[in-house]
Amino acid sequence: MQDRTRFDGQVAIVTGAGSRESGTEATTVGNGRAIATLLARRGAKVLLLDVQRGWLDGTEAMIRAEGGVCAPFVGDVSKDADCAAAVAEAVRLWGRLDVLVNNVGISGPAGDATVLDIEAWDHGMAVNVKSVMLMARHAVPEMRKQGAGAIVNLASIAGLQGGHPGLLYATTKGAIVQMTRAMAAHHGGDLVRVNAVAPGYVYTPMVASRGMSEELRQQRANSGLLKVEGTAWDVAEAACFLASQSARWITGVTLPVDAGRSAGNVGATPKPSGLKT
Repeated sequence: MQDRTRFDGQVAIVTGAGSRESGTEATTVGNGRAIATLLARRGAKVLLLDVQRGWLDGTEAMIRAEGGVCAPFVGDVSKDADCAAAVAEAVRLWGRLDVLVNNVGISGPAGDATVLDIEAWDHGMAVNVKSVMLMARHAVPEMRKQGAGAIVNLASIAGLQGGHPGLLYATTKGAIVQMTRAMAAHHGGDLVRVNAVAPGYVYTPMVASRGMSEELRQQRANSGLLKVEGTAWDVAEAACFLASQSARWITGVTLPVDAGRSAGNVGATPKPSGLKT
């Protein structure tokens, strides 16, 4: 029987596949790096896309050390030409495209509508929302050529609930949730499945780079029903499941990966001061 969790013979693109380097695995393995590594570990050839080449070095090294196949690609996913070039490069290298993971995202400007920086708002909307549309714009035609494909978008529980201190971040992640449903409806007839993962308070390089006390870190961990801190590998497992044939009958869903935080009230809400979830 075929192992539906495998991606043998398939080609994937992961946006935001790099991570900032700062020491421990928790602070060097972000969602994009973990997703790309897990896809490669399960047989996919992976195009690693990020805006800075240096951020991709660790991801490339991790995949190659395990015998996986990957290639780095530097591009800005808020620009249509760069998105088109990334898809074209994956097809040039490996002849097809089966999986797209729209992982890239930034926290954007802090604050509510009365205080946030308008130019930073526009930039955040372009990186977090426009990029998802642009990458799909170029990926879907390639998926149609082989009669199927899978897109996984990275949302957040900030897009499912209120209470986040940053209007931009919560708004963009809510937009991704709705865009996922709309894309699923648009492309279902082509057997291109579109789903999303909504991480909770995962400890990632973006969070670590802003500084966090051990007290706040524990408070974040305790905000879920399971009282366990999440890592990028938890997010990667969910993303790879949705991209795989194990989820062949699933499209248009947003899967929370949050230790049950979005299932109900579990106590005091952490105050992450604009940190990305």
